[in-house]
Amino acid sequence: MKKIGFVDYHIDEWHANNYPQWIRESSRKDEFELAYAWQEESQDGLRSLEEWCKDFNATPASSIEQVVEECDGIIVLAPSNPEVHERLADIPLQSGKPVYIDKPFAPDKATAERLFAKAEKHGTPMFSSSALRFGSEIQQAVKETLKDQTVEFAISAGGGTSFEEYSIHQIEMLVMMMGTGAKRVMQCGSGRTSQMLIDYCSGRRCAMTLMPGHGFQLSACAEKDTVTINSMTDFFPRMIEEILDFFDTKCSPVVKEDTIEIVSILEAGIKAQVNQDSWIDLD
Repeated sequence: MKKIGFVDYHIDEWHANNYPQWIRESSRKDEFELAYAWQEESQDGLRSLEEWCKDFNATPASSIEQVVEECDGIIVLAPSNPEVHERLADIPLQSGKPVYIDKPFAPDKATAERLFAKAEKHGTPMFSSSALRFGSEIQQAVKETLKDQTVEFAISAGGGTSFEEYSIHQIEMLVMMMGTGAKRVMQCGSGRTSQMLIDYCSGRRCAMTLMPGHGFQLSACAEKDTVTINSMTDFFPRMIEEILDFFDTKCSPVVKEDTIEIVSILEAGIKAQVNQDSWIDLD
């Protein structure tokens, strides 16, 4: 069995609490197991590392170094705190072992570029993604309907309590559809709803709406075909399958250019929140 290690900011959080079950239910359950976990600090009211590891049948690591030494693949979590990813991933990215970093990948483009540079310097395979990228509905739309067509306009919708943490899911899907090359964004929402336009300055645009309690939806209009997805059901288990495949092959399913663009759009979108109805250029 190949060993997986978790590195987290606070281990008792939704992703860390659900990934182990999906690993045990995956098609590669006889090849991979969660073996070690480490957290940077405990949080009042949550399980300690030792309690969490007992519940998930893992070994509490004394350091990130131990996780890296003992494991074949490392998952850097902290999904609500992308600002700590660079610190938590520092030692794993020097290891040469495959590293998955949870979303949002980084708080800004400069950090994203540093993370990729470090991984490349040490020959460390790495990727990061929103799970929405891997849902069967969107994968089918891209591979079977749109194929190589240029998407002229796309629009996504979804829920979440904050633009900073939850817009990544929609931005990931839009970049899948539109590709790279975004130039500027505009925030024009109201109240608790964020509405962001993304302009490619080439006659192509896309838009996203973040509304509390809204289910994920996506539509895209290409040169010949239009796709509409109103239900997304299996993205998390399919993402775990992709992570396990990556740990085996060491080949990322997501190109770094997509990930850096997603971070750049998110960074500009956060800046645009305080400049409503004005275009904000991507760095």
